[in-house]
Amino acid sequence: MSAGKPGNTGFTRLIKAFGYSMKGFSSCFRSEAAFRQEAAASLLIIPLALWLGQTGVERALLLGSWLLVPLMEMLNSAIEAVVDRIGSEQHPLSGQAKDIGSAAVFLAICLFLCVWGLILLPHFIS
Repeated sequence: MSAGKPGNTGFTRLIKAFGYSMKGFSSCFRSEAAFRQEAAASLLIIPLALWLGQTGVERALLLGSWLLVPLMEMLNSAIEAVVDRIGSEQHPLSGQAKDIGSAAVFLAICLFLCVWGLILLPHFIS
């Protein structure tokens, strides 16, 4: 479903788009173990980011670098769902699409670790 259908304008379009977004969150939470794990980790990481960051910029970087991880997980899940919908037969491009989605999640995790390390290590060393 798309909130951009003719007839959906203004506030109605926003309400419908919000509903589709919540449906996407729910679907990802129900069907993806990795997303559930990241949601659980968020219960600790988000408050920690807000507490450990000493400036607004640090808090934004700590929080933003984490939020990229579940965001990439959702996009990876969407790619996997589309590939699986197209067919169950093995195809190199299907595997490539899934591998690239997985690599995006991995890169987001690496970014998260680098940002947290670069921001927090100097505070603990000095």
